[in-house]
Amino acid sequence: MSCWDTIADYALRSQGIGERLLPRSDFTLCQQFTLIGSGMIWNVYFGVFALCSGFFLATAVALGKAARNPLIRKPAEWFIFVFRGSPLFIQFFFAYFLFLSLKGVSPVFDPFTSAWLGALVVLFFNTAAYSGEIFYGALQSIPKGDTEAADAYGLSGWARFRRVIWPTMLRLAWPAYTNEAIFLFHATTLVFFSGFPAIQQRGDALYYANYFADKTFNPFVPYPILAGYFIVLTLIIISIFGLINNRLNRHLPQERRKALKIRPQIIR
Repeated sequence: MSCWDTIADYALRSQGIGERLLPRSDFTLCQQFTLIGSGMIWNVYFGVFALCSGFFLATAVALGKAARNPLIRKPAEWFIFVFRGSPLFIQFFFAYFLFLSLKGVSPVFDPFTSAWLGALVVLFFNTAAYSGEIFYGALQSIPKGDTEAADAYGLSGWARFRRVIWPTMLRLAWPAYTNEAIFLFHATTLVFFSGFPAIQQRGDALYYANYFADKTFNPFVPYPILAGYFIVLTLIIISIFGLINNRLNRHLPQERRKALKIRPQIIR
C-alpha cells in the first residue's frame, strides 16, 4: 500500500470516514503520521469550540468577580476557585460519571456521555475559569486615566464598557490569554486519556500515538510525531493571536507595542 493510499484510507478515520480497522502489523511512518494527524481533528475541535465559547463566559465571570454586589461576586469567585483549584483530569473523570448517572434520569443527557459534547462542556468551564481570572486581573489594571477620560466624554454604562473598559481589558490580558489558549489545546489530549471513551477507536492524536507505542513497543516514533503536530498548532495559534494583538494595540506607536511572550504552564 502506497502512502497516498494510506492517507486516503486513514486521513479522516477519527471522524468515522475511511478504513474501519486499524493497522495491526508492519507499521509505517506514513500510517503513524496519517492516523495521529487524523486524531488532531478532535484536538482542534475541542480547543476551538471551548476557547470561542469560553471567551464570553470568562468576560462575564471577570465582570462578576469585579462587581460590588456579593450576590454576583461570590458565585463568580467560587466558580473560578473550583475549576482552577481542581485538576482538569479529575474534572473529566467526575463529569463523565455525573453525565452517566444523569443519563439514567433523562435521555436528554445521552449526548453528554459522548466526548464530543461532555468533554467540550468540561473544557468550556475550565478555560472560562482560567480566562476569567486573567480578565479580572486586567480589569483591575486598567489605568484610572482611561476611565476618567471616558467620564469626561460623557460615556457611561454600556457605551463606556464597549468603547473603553472592554478593549483596554483585552489589550492588557491578551499576552496571558494567548498562553491560556495554547495550554487549552495541549490539555485536549486528556479527553480520551481520562473518563470519556473512544467509540470504535475514534480517538484524538494522543489516542493513536498510544496505540502505536503499545503495538511497536517504541514510543520514540509516535510521540515525537505527536509533539511535532502540536508545535505546528502552537505556531498557528501564536500567529493568529499575534495578529489580534497587533490589532488591539494599533493605536500605540510601534516602539510601544509589546510582542507576545509565550510562557507555557508546566502544571495545570
